[in-house]
Amino acid sequence: MNDLTTAERRGLSSISTPGGHMLIVAADQRNGMKAVMDDAPDGPASITKEALYEAKSDLVRYLGNSAPAILLDPEVAVPRVIDEGVLSAHTALVVGLDASGFDTVDGLRFTNRVAGMTPRKVRELGGSVAKMLWYLRPDRQDNTSRVADEIRDLVQACTDEGLLLIVEILVYKLEDESEADYNAAFSQLVADSAKLSVELGAKVLKLQYPGSAAACDAVTEAADGVPWAVLSAGVDHETFIGQVSTAVAHGAGGAMAGRSLWKDSLSISSERRQDLLTNRALVRLKELESVLDRVPALV
Repeated sequence: MNDLTTAERRGLSSISTPGGHMLIVAADQRNGMKAVMDDAPDGPASITKEALYEAKSDLVRYLGNSAPAILLDPEVAVPRVIDEGVLSAHTALVVGLDASGFDTVDGLRFTNRVAGMTPRKVRELGGSVAKMLWYLRPDRQDNTSRVADEIRDLVQACTDEGLLLIVEILVYKLEDESEADYNAAFSQLVADSAKLSVELGAKVLKLQYPGSAAACDAVTEAADGVPWAVLSAGVDHETFIGQVSTAVAHGAGGAMAGRSLWKDSLSISSERRQDLLTNRALVRLKELESVLDRVPALV
């Protein structure tokens, strides 16, 4: 287990429910958020940065402000949602550091950080916690790899700044790998990614649902006391509720939900957004919190 500093522990508390489980509304998507606003007259690709900000602003106002924390990007949403008084003082801000997309080098994926984003900059933008996404294949990358150096260095930089970093890991299918082989390896890849990330200093993990109760037990063992939250990965709300229920019963420390909450509640129309976010997405958020807090928190 990697011990939290006092400042990091305070950050973890700020993103957790009264029952002690992490619960974050993930709204740092950019192109992915545009894609679900498919009622735009000229299609999602025509949505301007200003229109995307307005959608994110409504998502904060009508959904995120009812959660312990919301994850937002520093390219569209932050710091404007703070400067304009949209983000509630009672909702913690998690700032996503990863830029959209990824580079591919020798068949492996690498994410980039948003230009200029450092742990100090997160603080200046009003963030309580930072999040960075890395793609990882622990069967091809070890603690001497480029991605390992990136994780290790950013964890240390955030610790030095007194800022909790959520390490998000996505495993993925290699270009020359069959779907069957990837599916067979998936659960072990998630567990091995957790183990490697913890060895590199990670103190909070955001991971894909590994597939079963037994696989969740394996991830919890690999995490060695480091809290991990399951991400929604675009599945529907009912599926995610089942995944979260299983995960927290087998050691997960919470959930970070994005599209499962709001993918069918966004629109180019602000009036329709308000209606859908209030009467559909918010109901889902409350159900998710209820499911989380049925199980006593481990940390």
